[in-house]
Amino acid sequence: MRVLVLGGIRSGKSQWAEAALADAAPAPQPLRYLATGPDPGGDDEWAARIASHRQRRESRWFTVETTDVATQLGAESVPTLVDDAGAWLTATMDRIGAWTGAKVGTDVEDLVDAVAGYQAPLAVVSPEVGLTVVPATAAGRRFADELGALNQRLAAVCDRVVLVVAGQPVTVKEAV
Repeated sequence: MRVLVLGGIRSGKSQWAEAALADAAPAPQPLRYLATGPDPGGDDEWAARIASHRQRRESRWFTVETTDVATQLGAESVPTLVDDAGAWLTATMDRIGAWTGAKVGTDVEDLVDAVAGYQAPLAVVSPEVGLTVVPATAAGRRFADELGALNQRLAAVCDRVVLVVAGQPVTVKEAV
């Protein structure tokens, strides 16, 4: 099972993905959480959000903080949650200078290939374009374009796509 879980900010998408992955991999099987977000670095509010995510997960979850998601997926095949593709894309765009024109194609291709080939249960959380805050700047538009394209690519290789709205899942694509 590979599921893409989309939703707006604070929609409940991460919590839904955690529960879905835990259901797909019965205890005591360990569950991996690939956290792609930035280090809180003195931001108390961001640190509190991270702590809240960790506190709600049962003890069989282990967290790997990384933006190298493709390598992580290739290294170990355990039930995995990637949270989230938007933070991964931001870090990738920062790393390669894509805000001013560098192409993210190779990095996106590597991620999509890793997701497509993953053999254990996998949930990828991503903000849905248009349901997140996107500033009216060239960089904001570039991010929205790249995130929309990434979400479409991930949806194509995932068995299932779920949109979470106000904590409620709406199936967009069902496994055949």
